[in-house]
This record gives sequence, structure tokens and C-alpha cells, in this order.
Amino acid sequence: MGRTSFSITASGKVALGVDIGGLKLKNPVMTASGTFGYGIEFSPYMDLNRLGAVVVKGLSLRPRDGNPAPRTIETPCGMLNAIGLQNVGVEAFIEEKLPLLRRFSTRVVANIFGETVREYSEVARRLDGARGVDAVEINISCPNVKKGGMVFGTDPVEASKVVRAVRKATGLHVMTKLSPNVTDIKVMVKAVQDAGTDSISLVNTITGMAVDVEARRAVLATTVGGLSGPAIRPVALRMVWEAAQVARVPIVGVGGIVTATDALEFIIAGATAVQVGTANFLEPDSAVKVIDGIEDYMKRHGIRDVNEIVGSLKTPGPRANPTGSAR
Repeated sequence: MGRTSFSITASGKVALGVDIGGLKLKNPVMTASGTFGYGIEFSPYMDLNRLGAVVVKGLSLRPRDGNPAPRTIETPCGMLNAIGLQNVGVEAFIEEKLPLLRRFSTRVVANIFGETVREYSEVARRLDGARGVDAVEINISCPNVKKGGMVFGTDPVEASKVVRAVRKATGLHVMTKLSPNVTDIKVMVKAVQDAGTDSISLVNTITGMAVDVEARRAVLATTVGGLSGPAIRPVALRMVWEAAQVARVPIVGVGGIVTATDALEFIIAGATAVQVGTANFLEPDSAVKVIDGIEDYMKRHGIRDVNEIVGSLKTPGPRANPTGSAR
């Protein structure tokens, strides 16, 4: 699972470095795509050098305007969004955004998407030679228009095709971001790791909607959007734990992480690293606070290396009722 041991520094600080399938990070905390812009926007509010990695908003082959407004709404313990993957396009990112990110020592992960397998492959190919990009994260939750609205992220066969195409197009680290909107996450984990992904991030947003009861109409212009934030954390945590049971590649946990305690839940459940997402809208420096909190926890518990707690979860015996139903 890529759990490389990192030595303690001479100052006695705990070791926070992790190795995600060859992608070495100074600490296990990344930002989540779509919640951190292109990274540069947050530089006035925090030191980007503190982060394990910046994951930029999804990049497509051509610029994309996204969906019409309204496209966000606050929900209890979270938010719904239907941004529609608005972005400047991969070429503008390479020419305009990436040079600014190269000023920092933090790893850069480019989230990518397409409407066809060829588009995924082409975006990955163009990023392959871009100086300053350390990895690509494949978003396989976009509509495949050639299959009449089918979603790559819920079909293991289609997901495999995308991962194989991207793997062939680039020598960069390949991370695949999985959707929670599936019956069995383990099926998707097996599919993408067999196709050649170097790591897996999960979960993406959960499909949801909101209704304006006075007007009796959908709040979002697209009716349905993606639910994120603390409300989905228990679901995301369960899926990361399930994925860890079958994964042969490192896992990056995502979903409702706001505090260090939240992040540690995912790490203990089997994630080598985590991504902070919706919390960035509340406090721009949320990810840095999570890093500091993890370090404090390790010192309090006498843990020398964060890798020691990856997958250290203790679960009840076979009498446990996995359905959670009353007996």
C-alpha cells in the first residue's frame, strides 16, 4: 500500500510524510478538486507550501462554462452544487495557471474529465509534459454522451476503459476518483486498480436535490446536484473502509473532512492520505489546520510516524450487525 517509513527529524518532530504509490507528499493532507480553484486563489490566505498537495479544479480538453445559476445551495451540514465542471480548459491551465503554482514546493495534482474516453486520454497526454504537474486525478463521474447519459463512475467496464486510456497517455501518477453512487464500491475499486491506476480517491459527491416549497420548484437549475460536506462523512468513511479491504493500491479519503479528527478517522480506516473539500469554503486555511491537528494528535499519543496508524482500525468481532438494523 505504499506505506514508506520516514525518519524523525533531528528536532524531534513527528514524521508526516507519506508515499502514495510513488507520489511522495510532505504530509497526508491534500485539497479536494472543485473546492480550491486552481490553488493560486488561496495563496493570500494560507501558505500553500504547507500542503501535501493541491488538487486543482477539473480540467477538460476545451474551456467549459458550466451550468446556469442557481448552482449551489447550503444544506444542513453541507452543500449541494451543480457547477457543471466550469473551467478554463487544459491549455489555459498549462499556460496561465501552472507557472504560478510552480513557485510553491507543494505537489500539484490535475483533476481531469471528459465526455468520451478519447477526451480523457487527450487531456492526460497534454498534461504529461507540463512542468510542475505531479499527478492526474481522473474524475469518472461525468456523463458519457455516447452511451446516452451513462456514467463512467458507475460502470466498471467503462471505468476500466478510461483508466487504461489515461494510463497509456501519461507517465504521471494516475489517481482515480470514485463515485459513491454505486451498489458495491469494491467492484469499482477492483476494476480501476486492474486497469492500472496508481491510487484511488473516494468519494465524490452523493447525488441529491432541494425543493423550494413556496414556488414548488427545484432550487438548482439542473434539479439534481452533488451533496458534499460533513453530512456525507459517515458514508464516505464506510466506503473508504470497504475499499481498503480489497485495494492493492493506496487510498485517499474524501468526504466531509473539516477537522483533524475527521481526517484521522479516514487514515485509521485505511486511507494513506485525505482531501479537504467543502471546509475550504468555510475557512480558507482549513487544510493547514487539519495538518496541525494531526501532528498534535501524534505527539499526544506518542506516534512517531503517521504511517503507523494507516489502516489501524479495530473492529468488533463477527457478532457485529453490519446492517445497523435493530434485533
